[in-house]
Amino acid sequence: MSDHVTGGEPVAGAGAVRDEDAFDAAAVAEWLRGNAVDASGLDAEPEVQQFGGGASNLTYLLRWPERDLILRRPPSGTKAKGAHDMAREYRIQDALAPVYPLVPRMIGYCGDESVIGSEFYVMERVEGLILRRDFPEGVGLDDGAARDRLCGTFVDALVALHTADLDASGLRELDRGPGYVARQVGGWTERFRRARTEDVGDFAEVMAWLDAHQPDDHAHTMIHNDFRFDNLVLAADDVSRVAGVLDWELSTVGDPLMDVGSALAYWSQADDPDAMQAIRLQPTNAPGMWTREQVWTAYGEQHGLTISAQDRRFYELFGTFRLAVIAQQIYYRAFHGQTTNPKAAGMGMFVRILDARCTELLG
Repeated sequence: MSDHVTGGEPVAGAGAVRDEDAFDAAAVAEWLRGNAVDASGLDAEPEVQQFGGGASNLTYLLRWPERDLILRRPPSGTKAKGAHDMAREYRIQDALAPVYPLVPRMIGYCGDESVIGSEFYVMERVEGLILRRDFPEGVGLDDGAARDRLCGTFVDALVALHTADLDASGLRELDRGPGYVARQVGGWTERFRRARTEDVGDFAEVMAWLDAHQPDDHAHTMIHNDFRFDNLVLAADDVSRVAGVLDWELSTVGDPLMDVGSALAYWSQADDPDAMQAIRLQPTNAPGMWTREQVWTAYGEQHGLTISAQDRRFYELFGTFRLAVIAQQIYYRAFHGQTTNPKAAGMGMFVRILDARCTELLG
């Protein structure tokens, strides 16, 4: 089922709230009436549903008769250092909106954990189509020309982010200076070592290769760090156009080619091995969709960059390794009984398949 909805209709992907993730909806409504930048239509207690797509931060649909909002909060249990920072995620989107209008409108951030037991923020819901594993029928993406435009708009939205004005947004302060690639390689290596469980590989060869072959930073721009189709909302009136970009948890200022590599870690194509097809999250393998090589080429042409084959290999390998670490951090919580989310329990297989993909990239 797709997530193609209009106001008041059921929202695909949203369902019953898991017991462990429930919160006091009346308390949230009261807080919003006193603190939201726009509290219109929020007089009653909302209906609350939970989105099952994510396994990191928790995302909920808040429904009033004439308005839908989205609430995001961190999960319970042990958290990776620096992860699940709701205030940061809220602030980045709020600041970025004037120079990158694809971010949702921010409604309010609550740092008072007494309201629901954790910090949280609330934003407007962007209506449209969110692609999942396969293309839904009848939405206008059945032919090759439409899919070609879709891939083009994917690259366009990424290039637009990487050329957004950091000074006008005030987000240049996120830039920690030269050495972004080195910090990322070291940081994600350490995260994996802390989160490793005994039933997955050690990624030793991958981590050693990344450490030995890292390039200098190409530039420093705003990057999303989780740019993929199920974090994009396609416009309801033109599904080849991006109307919104979601899930800014990992965004920062850094090397934009790291963003491309991370995006391509999700980009399964038709000739990938069966195991990679099994964990595919988006319909990039469908006829008419671009290959990873085509994405690199289009991005380089639009951004005025010549990206060598060695650099493409590095960024794709790092993106795949980083994705494996993210999955392992989620799986760690299930392995140690900190969540009953079945998606978290299945992440161990995800990690093992990505380990094999890393080995393939190493050649």
